Amino acid sequence: SAAAAGHWQRATAFVRGLLDDDETASSPLLIGQATRMLAATALAVFPNAASPGDGPAAPDTLRRAEDFVHEHAHTDIGLGDIARACHVTPRALQYAFARHHDLTPLQYLRLVRLARAHDDLVAADPARGDTVTAIAIRWGFPHPGRFAAAHKRVYGCPPSHTLHG
Repeated sequence: SAAAAGHWQRATAFVRGLLDDDETASSPLLIGQATRMLAATALAVFPNAASPGDGPAAPDTLRRAEDFVHEHAHTDIGLGDIARACHVTPRALQYAFARHHDLTPLQYLRLVRLARAHDDLVAADPARGDTVTAIAIRWGFPHPGRFAAAHKRVYGCPPSHTLHG
């Protein structure tokens, strides 16, 4: 359909933009996220036989998933990695997070990474050359404006205020 083609074109244009920028292209977190986004978009746009997954996950599975996210937030992980670490299907993991946190596992991962970026901003020293953009990219946020908006929404101030104390 035209809508699906447009979705695919926007996704590939976004990834091209990441790869064209030297700073974002050198971030393993961003490249991993872009790869998974393209794969998910391809599955959504092109006909396939992918299984939707099934069954709810137990509360101990949710705790394992949370622990895994906290332990690996600095690495290139995605939904499949978290689900494999917990021995459940991605769909079961999504169900557990929706039921207990009203979030997806990837939204939870983004919040954990945002908290880590915030901690880095608090500890950073602009005199050493630390920047909001570099910290955002380190934690997998390729778009400085969206990072700033997310930071302000959660912490009540722009990341530049946190950086400059």
